Amino acid sequence: MDIPGDLRFAPSHEWVRQNEDGTITVGISEHAQEQLGDLVFVETPEVDRICEAEEGIAVVESVKAASDLYAPVSGRVVDANAALADNAELINSDPYGEGWIFTMQPDDEDAIEALMSPEDYESHIENAD
Repeated sequence: MDIPGDLRFAPSHEWVRQNEDGTITVGISEHAQEQLGDLVFVETPEVDRICEAEEGIAVVESVKAASDLYAPVSGRVVDANAALADNAELINSDPYGEGWIFTMQPDDEDAIEALMSPEDYESHIENAD
């Protein structure tokens, strides 16, 4: 399983990539999309939505189940991946690239460091199985 070294992870399987402009990009991990199976629908959050860490903010639906996505940190949504409306499968084919779900401006950049490192996330997955 691919777990890029430049990401942080929430226990609920969202990944976070810090961007140079201070925003973060959020998606779901390869592990999560494999567990869900083929995705058929993604409800991205509305731009400018204010959310708290661990608040349900989006929904992904697969042939198996629907699953909530949670904000990894508190902040404001600044963009959502419009390509997912017509092509939810981007998350299956490229979860860490074209399959990103939204970007947000975090309230506290230090909160990102509190998320799991790639190594911690790998242990989290192994211990959950």
